[in-house]
Amino acid sequence: MIFPGEDLLYEVSFFGIKLGTIRIVTEGIEKIDGNYVFKTKAYINSYPSIPFLDLQGVFNSWMDSTASYSFKFTSSIKQKGLWFYEQVIFDHNKKLIQVDKFKKNEKYYSGVIHTEKKWNDGLSLFFFAREYTKSNRRVKTPTFMDKDTSYTLINFHGKRESVKISSIAYPVKTVNFYGKAEWTGIYGLTGFFEGWFSDDDASIPIKAKLNVYVGSINVELIKWSRKGWVPPKG
Repeated sequence: MIFPGEDLLYEVSFFGIKLGTIRIVTEGIEKIDGNYVFKTKAYINSYPSIPFLDLQGVFNSWMDSTASYSFKFTSSIKQKGLWFYEQVIFDHNKKLIQVDKFKKNEKYYSGVIHTEKKWNDGLSLFFFAREYTKSNRRVKTPTFMDKDTSYTLINFHGKRESVKISSIAYPVKTVNFYGKAEWTGIYGLTGFFEGWFSDDDASIPIKAKLNVYVGSINVELIKWSRKGWVPPKG
């Protein structure tokens, strides 16, 4: 499922108003503490034409080959004209999470969480869901967000549905799932969510519904690059 070179672009909308884009790139394989890990990156950008929204962010995640947990996470987010940087190290040998936050290159927060569990970050969670889409299981996966640990509840019930989006000329064969984020992420992302992933080996996210500050938003695939992948017909 994890495919180096994969590049997915999504458009975010709210009641038909196009707010911005999310781009998720699988960059390749790296090594952390003797472990081979997958490096992924996400870019979030609001459209300049939206007066009430100014959001820019770059997120990096280093995760294990099954997308079950993270080794490292970094983020750079622009808020009110200032850039904030975060680095999270998941040290599995020492059984701790090291969190450092910076504002204009000055550290303003440093904390350590001791834990026996292995945790997903916000970006690796995207790949975790893809990995378990067809598992027909209910899972409660440990999730690290901001400065604290929490959980994400997901029901991979395996229901097949045909989904129509504007970027694809025909209905796409998908697998549906839904869940609840027991944490609050970027732009107030929290609570109920629902997703439709392609019903094939790639499990490409086709469409999602998420709850943020403004309410329920739609996220749809508008462009993709993955060698050999064609959206399965529903």
